[in-house]
Amino acid sequence: MPSHARQNSPAAERNQGPILANLQRLLPPQGRLLEIASGTGQHAVFCATGLPGWTWQPSDPSPAALASIEAWGADQSAPGLQAPWQLDVLTEPWALPAADIAQFDAVFCANMLHIAPWACCAALMRGAARVLTPEGRLITYGPYLIDGVTTAPGNLAFDADLRGRNPAWGLRSLQAVAAQASAVGLHLSSQHPMPANNLMLVFSANPAATRASGIHV
Repeated sequence: MPSHARQNSPAAERNQGPILANLQRLLPPQGRLLEIASGTGQHAVFCATGLPGWTWQPSDPSPAALASIEAWGADQSAPGLQAPWQLDVLTEPWALPAADIAQFDAVFCANMLHIAPWACCAALMRGAARVLTPEGRLITYGPYLIDGVTTAPGNLAFDADLRGRNPAWGLRSLQAVAAQASAVGLHLSSQHPMPANNLMLVFSANPAATRASGIHV
C-alpha cells in the first residue's frame, strides 16, 4: 500500500502509549483481538507490536481507513497484525468469516461512541456479545459523562463542539453505555482513568466480576 495512503491522527499518537500500557496489564499473554473502528491504524500497529502474543484484527467501514491501516502495517511490521476487514458496526450480524464467530478473546473500540450515532453503541454491544469467547472482554476507550461527577471543562467544550458539528454526536453517559451492555449480557467489570479525562472501560460476561469490583452503574 503506498505510504501516501497513511493517515495520521495526533490524538492517536498521544494516547497510544497509555492505551497499550493498560492493555498489557489487563490482557493475558496470548489471545485474539478484534478492533472496531480502527481509523488510521496507528493504534493497531502500535498495540500489536506491544502485545506480541496477540493476534490483532483491525476493522473499519471506510475504504480510506482500510488503506491507511494497510499503509501503517507495511511501514511498521507487527507480527500479530492482520490485514484489515471492512466492517460497519451497524451491519447485523457483523460480516465475519463463519470460523471467527465467538472466537475473539477481546474486542477493542477506541474513540467511536462519541463520534457516531447512539445506535452504534447498542450495535457494538450486540456484536461484541456475539463474537467474544465465554471469558472474553469488550474494552472501550474515550471520554464519558458520569452521573454525579462534575465533568471536566475540556470535556464539556469537546461535547459542545461535537454536537455543533453533528447533533447525533456527543459524549455518552457511562451509565447509559453500561445499560446497553447489560442488555446483552455484558457487565461493566472495571473502569480505568486515562490521561486527558478519558476512561478505559472493561465489560465482561461474568456478573461476579462486576460485583467484586464495587462498581455501581
